[in-house]
Amino acid sequence: MWMIVMFRARLAAGLAVLAVLIALPAQAVEIQDLTSPGGTGFWLVEEPSIPIVALEISFAGGARHDPEDRPGLANLMRALLDEGAGDMDALAFAEARDALSARFGFSAGRDAMDASARMLVETLEPSVELLATALAKPRFDPEPLERVRGQLLASIAQSATEPDSVAGEAWSAGTFPEHPYGLPSDGTAESVQAITRDDLAAAHGMLLTRVNARIAIVGAIDAEKAGWVVDTVLAGLPEGKPFAATETNIAPPPGLTVIEMDVPQSAAIFGQKGLYRDDPDFIPAYVMNYVLGGGGFTSRLMTEVREKRGLAYGVYSYLSVRDEAALYLGSVRTANERMAESLDVIRGEWARMADEGVSEDELERAKKYLTGAFPLSLDSNAKIARYLVFMQEEALGIDYLDRRNGLIEAVTVEDIKRVAARLLDPDALSIVVVGKPEGL
Repeated sequence: MWMIVMFRARLAAGLAVLAVLIALPAQAVEIQDLTSPGGTGFWLVEEPSIPIVALEISFAGGARHDPEDRPGLANLMRALLDEGAGDMDALAFAEARDALSARFGFSAGRDAMDASARMLVETLEPSVELLATALAKPRFDPEPLERVRGQLLASIAQSATEPDSVAGEAWSAGTFPEHPYGLPSDGTAESVQAITRDDLAAAHGMLLTRVNARIAIVGAIDAEKAGWVVDTVLAGLPEGKPFAATETNIAPPPGLTVIEMDVPQSAAIFGQKGLYRDDPDFIPAYVMNYVLGGGGFTSRLMTEVREKRGLAYGVYSYLSVRDEAALYLGSVRTANERMAESLDVIRGEWARMADEGVSEDELERAKKYLTGAFPLSLDSNAKIARYLVFMQEEALGIDYLDRRNGLIEAVTVEDIKRVAARLLDPDALSIVVVGKPEGL
């Protein structure tokens, strides 16, 4: 308990410093590209003002490597990493973690397995060793396995009653009928029920490997100590083999699919082929999307669908870049009798952007927000560490923080008109609606 009190006291004492850090530009973050004594590369930002260390690890791979008959395997495996490890059962592990005031988190995406840790400087060594045990020696004991399995089955059952979840899974299945992205990453009731301890052990050995680790550390720690952290955390993991990723030209099939569900509101997922992040037009497309559907209440979709017509509470769009697919997606949810008109308006705005692009005023407002709000995504050690791993995942380069706002500022009206004409096609939209929409 005293460590928790100390943690809170020191965190409060550092708030004034943190407030200053928030105001600093992204360029103020000094990133060191280092190699641990054991030969593993990682990025480090030394921030001594608050006695906390944030660690982020992304293991390339993820749920797209689930066996075809075992979707949800990676997700169940990650949920068990802190449910007992080494010689500690689930309760003993939780008590050890809490005694150190450490926070661990594990997640499984389609393209990566992530591990995160927030640790106090004074308990750093035992915290790192405990995390290393969780990563290298999960127990997968019967009791926590069945308990967590039950939780995931309950979540899957709940999702089956939610129009948004059903629409998302149906859209993915229709777009990727022969690709792992078409399988539900959380699994199905049947697949999760069928997963065995041997399946979990096999997935663990395949997905958590040293060669596939992208690592960032941010906090009150120097390079020498950070190298020790990296080698200690990875020590018990196999070297493994790099996962190959092949960019595909998969395009969602155009058209409309309606799945009936007896609910008062329908949910729609719409999308088409997008752009990979290394495409020269990606940044102009990113700025364009802010104007079209990514800018909250200032976006065209929100203005036309909600503000002017009152058709829906919210509507949005976003660029989705995966290792093996690039998509441009959006979503809207509204009353059954308003879905048809909402989709007509969305198609109209898709076409208007493709034909006209944006105005100078829209572009300047988008730039101002996207550059001005960016420091808020780096206002804590944890956020910086997560962003550094993202930069490694996307191969953006260690100088990306210095270049990012300049890339946005350089976008012109002509750039957006070009990329909008290239990217947007209302006739290519693939739409899945779940509910009882009228007039579709």
